[in-house]
Amino acid sequence: MQREPSYLQPGLPHSDLLARSPAEAVPAYTITARVLHWTTAFLILIMIPLGVVMANDWGGSQKDLLYELHRSLGAVLIPILVLRLIYRLANPPLPLPDGIPAMQRLAADTTHWSLYALLIAQPFVGWAATSAYPAAIMIFGWFELPPIWPANRALSEWLFSAHRWIAFAIACLVVAHIAAALHHHFARKDRVLMRMITG
Repeated sequence: MQREPSYLQPGLPHSDLLARSPAEAVPAYTITARVLHWTTAFLILIMIPLGVVMANDWGGSQKDLLYELHRSLGAVLIPILVLRLIYRLANPPLPLPDGIPAMQRLAADTTHWSLYALLIAQPFVGWAATSAYPAAIMIFGWFELPPIWPANRALSEWLFSAHRWIAFAIACLVVAHIAAALHHHFARKDRVLMRMITG
């Protein structure tokens, strides 16, 4: 009788599954989850320095172009982040390896869900702030987003301030996230980072 593949056998722990050969192992993250993750990461790593340049008025003659690029990338992020959150809830990854201490698991969960919350809130705060300014939101020069808030310059200034602080919080969480991934890969020498690269 043909033997069932190991990943179909009941009772195997997740750590056992992760140790199996590539042909048998169940990926911690699906290819869809990994593509959404790295697409999000790529856009964020463009937008953070772009935001710093804009906040410090370093754009010079390219200032308007940088603003339009920043708004366009923010608009692109909205559907990606919503899709990513829905997919994550419907397809949760395998738990972290058994050797990860409870406090590190809690820190990882807190960082992940805080990033989700801030990343989804941030483009809407920027959209509302720009609407209240009021200013047009052109997307790559192709079309204009409708305003989501009536003109209110005082509120706009407050929202732009909140937008900057949220960006700072996101940058701090991203640094912590990257540092933790590198720590796992180079210090602990486990598969935590590789889960998001190869599954």
